[in-house]
Parts: sequence; C-alpha cells; structure tokens
Amino acid sequence: MKIFVLGTRGFPNVQGGVEKRVEEIATRIANNENCEIIVLARKNYFPLAKRLKEYKKVKFYYLFAPRNKYLEAVIHTFLGVIFAKFLNPDILHFQAIGPSLFVPLAKVLGFKVVVTHHGPDYLREKWKGLSKTILKLGEFFAIKSADKIIVVSQYIKSFLEKKYGRKDIIVIPNGIEIPKISQNTEVIKKFVLQPKKYIFTACRFVPEKGLHNLISAYRKIKNPEFKLVIAGDADHETKYSRYLKKLANETHCVVLTGVLTGEPLAELYSNAGLFVLPSYYEGLPIALLEALSYGLPVLVSDISQHREIPLSEFRYFKVGDTNELAKKIVALYNLGISDEEKQKYFELLKEHYNWDKIAKSVFEIYKSLVTK
Repeated sequence: MKIFVLGTRGFPNVQGGVEKRVEEIATRIANNENCEIIVLARKNYFPLAKRLKEYKKVKFYYLFAPRNKYLEAVIHTFLGVIFAKFLNPDILHFQAIGPSLFVPLAKVLGFKVVVTHHGPDYLREKWKGLSKTILKLGEFFAIKSADKIIVVSQYIKSFLEKKYGRKDIIVIPNGIEIPKISQNTEVIKKFVLQPKKYIFTACRFVPEKGLHNLISAYRKIKNPEFKLVIAGDADHETKYSRYLKKLANETHCVVLTGVLTGEPLAELYSNAGLFVLPSYYEGLPIALLEALSYGLPVLVSDISQHREIPLSEFRYFKVGDTNELAKKIVALYNLGISDEEKQKYFELLKEHYNWDKIAKSVFEIYKSLVTK
C-alpha cells in the first residue's frame, strides 16, 4: 500500500498543528509492513542541507512553493497532484481545505482520496476576498468528491453535517504523548526566566489566537510576580504580527522566544506556572493537549473547540474579555493544579488523545479503501 500525503509544509521541526499531526501519524503508519508513506514537502521550508530523503521510515519529496501565504499551498498541491501520477500511489491524503481545491483533479486522474479537515479556515480573520472563496471551494470539493473525510473534532463534524448533509464523516482527534519533564535549563537561562515564575503560550502570530488579548490582559495586572512567555511567530510577516511584536516589546516582562521545537519547547512547558490559550478559533489545539501532558494548570477561552476537552469549568474564560482573563490569570497561577485534577487529565489523554490509537484509526481507513 502506497500513501501520498499533500497539503503540509513537511517535518520534522516545522511550526504548525497540521505538521505535528501528520508527523505523528505518518511515522507510526510507516512502521507497518507493506505500507509506504510518502510526504510532499515544500522546498522553501527546508534548506538543501536539511532535506531528508527519509525520516522514521517516511519518505519525502520536495517541490517548489512560493513563499506567499495566498499561493503557497495552492500551487504546491497542484504540482503535487500532477507529480503523484508518476509515483502511482494507492491513496492521496489531502491535509486541510485549501489544498483540497484539487480533490476533483485527483479523482479525474483516478486516485482514491482521503481528506483531513482541520477546521473551516475561511472563518479565520486573516483570510479575505478571493482567498476566503478558494477555501470555501476547497471544503466543498472535499466534501462532495473525497472517498473519506476525517475531521479533528466533533464541532467540525456537526458543522459539516449541517452544512452539506454528508453523514459518513469520521472524527479522529489530534493526540499527544505523555512526555518526560525536561531537566535542561539552557532556554530558561537564555531568556532570564525562573521555573514556575512565568505564564506560557505557544502558537502562530495570527489574530484568531487572541495573543493581543493576552498581552492586554497581562498589562492590566499590577506588579505581576510572573513573566509572560510566548513561543511562536508568523509564517509570513503581516501587519498583525508586526503589531503584536511592537505591543510585546512595549510591555515590561513579556518575552518572545520565536519558534521553538523539540527540547527547547519541552523545557518551557516543563517549567511554566500556567498555560494560557485565548483563541477565538481552533481546530483541536495540540498546544493545549501538550500543556495538559506536562501536568500544567491551564486557562483557555470558552470556545466550542476548547470545550470538547472536558476541563474543570473554572479553567475557561469568556473569549475576548481581557478583564476576566487578567483576573483568572492571577487566580489560576496562584491556584496551580491538584494531583487529582492532573491525574484526571493524564487518563483522558491516554484514552482519547493517544497517537498510537489515532494512527491505527487512520490506517484502518486506508485499508478499507484499498480493499474496496
């Protein structure tokens, strides 16, 4: 069985929830005998020296993609579908609705198609005009043409069922592994931090993540005993990302680390006093699952996607309300997390957000299509 994966930047060590999910699932499925996983990566994210032919049994091809947020995924995926004809895979697996614009082309070329819908991206503030229309078309073509549709949350499944009437949509969530707590201190020292003396978040610099609200709320706290640390950046520099960096630089004790992965990111999770995610919109946030896997107390906005992960009620705040956010940051930083609550979340992650189980579910979908 040969699977060709499109619509991702590639991996390892590339920022993004889609990239993380594809890496975790693909590397596990690649361990199955008689199953070949090929990932189409974007050249512009990988200097020549970092282009791997194979990683944990997953094979890579690198194709051109313009470093442009409007054209990157579309052009790369179009080229990828044409390129796939030369590789003759059994299944094309499209990631996200933008790349799914070319699902009909894949079907015309004779491929069986799986689409993972990570969320209706056209609801994100950064997409406007023609880009929003293309995303809506991608979703339409995916739902109408793909052999199998995977979604990462029950919220997305309900949304699509109501919108299109398709009833065979399969929910396979994002996952996490329970990590070892990092004992390193290099990043802590580099950014002049103290263990448990900072609140933390990790995400892209886009409006729907609500980072402007987080910084504004932090500014409302009088003489905070903790710093605010934000890991991440914009994929493409925008007016919003420049504004966010300016706001952070003007605020005392806000630390921007840039994009971190691997051990440096693990070190920040391991030593944080509170994890905050103030998003207006999510698919199913891997960053929140990661925070829970490190046993961190968390505080998140009360959007539907966050509520799918059953946290204690006091760990939600009204999205966009910076006054409530500021008050709850102080309260939950001081409260911490009990051993009982921490154990509850560990059991939840092992049962419902387990990458091994998730990969097995995706593999079963592949087998059902090939057998059929």
